[in-house]
Amino acid sequence: MPAALSNPLVAQEVGAKLTLHKLWETPDADAALKELAPRIRGILAGAPGHRRVGGEFLGQFPNLEIVSSFGVGYDHIDAKWAAAHGVVVTNTPDVLNEEVADTAMGLLLSTLRQLPQAERYLRAGKWQQANFPLSDSLQGRTMGILGLGRIGKAIARRAEAFGVKIAYHGRSRQPDVPYPYYATVLEMAAAVDILMVIAPGGPSTKHLVDAAVLRALGPRGVLINVARGSLVDEDALVAALQKGEIMSAGLDVFAHEPQVPQALLDMDHVVLLPHVGSASHRTRDAMAHLVAENMLSYAAGKGPLTPVAETPWPRLEKAD
Repeated sequence: MPAALSNPLVAQEVGAKLTLHKLWETPDADAALKELAPRIRGILAGAPGHRRVGGEFLGQFPNLEIVSSFGVGYDHIDAKWAAAHGVVVTNTPDVLNEEVADTAMGLLLSTLRQLPQAERYLRAGKWQQANFPLSDSLQGRTMGILGLGRIGKAIARRAEAFGVKIAYHGRSRQPDVPYPYYATVLEMAAAVDILMVIAPGGPSTKHLVDAAVLRALGPRGVLINVARGSLVDEDALVAALQKGEIMSAGLDVFAHEPQVPQALLDMDHVVLLPHVGSASHRTRDAMAHLVAENMLSYAAGKGPLTPVAETPWPRLEKAD
């Protein structure tokens, strides 16, 4: 990909055993693509936000067999196109579950207890004049988890340890889950006062959290998003925060990263992070290793390790 890979370990591990073309180091990436396209069997895709890997882009490679992507989310890749053309797409599940869950809880605590604001207060020398104002609390709250997958369950375990009640919404009820299930996001939002967003991105979940859901969450409601910015109607969120329809928000993701709406930046009662959910050395190295291992395993004829649902292994036959 023309954008640099998210972790240099990917290039090191793959380049040690396969021919790797580093397009991000090429002055004219488009010209290089035209020359190399017929020879490319695999693509190492950067993290979401680097470049949309759609059907038009993938269609340039007549002999493409695999796209190994950095990250558990793969909404930046047209997996349906890949499936229809016999191309396997892989992601990096599980290795980042605990890190993202830790970040989610840290963001929730920071938002409710106003910890970043309190630190800024101290650094500004204001503590010498007066104590920092009292904050809200995590105690006695109920968290509705939008997307109770691997990471959602890891968040639920942590929240339960804090004494938080759990509910969830997903595409279907999970028979082995003890938490209350709500058939719609709107119903769940009305029953909880923390909405934790950790569902996959993509067209099917775009703006799943809209103005109606935010109103249902209520004036003590807190929205935490550690999934994708596309799941939340950002304009509706700004309006809800300005009107006091919800109390606060903690956001690690945004609709048009790295751009963040000025209206959010101007609010002191929200906590904003630069998409750091899995951003530790340990976890990013584990993700990079899995990206490389997917490519190397496939190239060795052993098949991919973690194909996404749309492109199960063994590889589908290419369409005519």
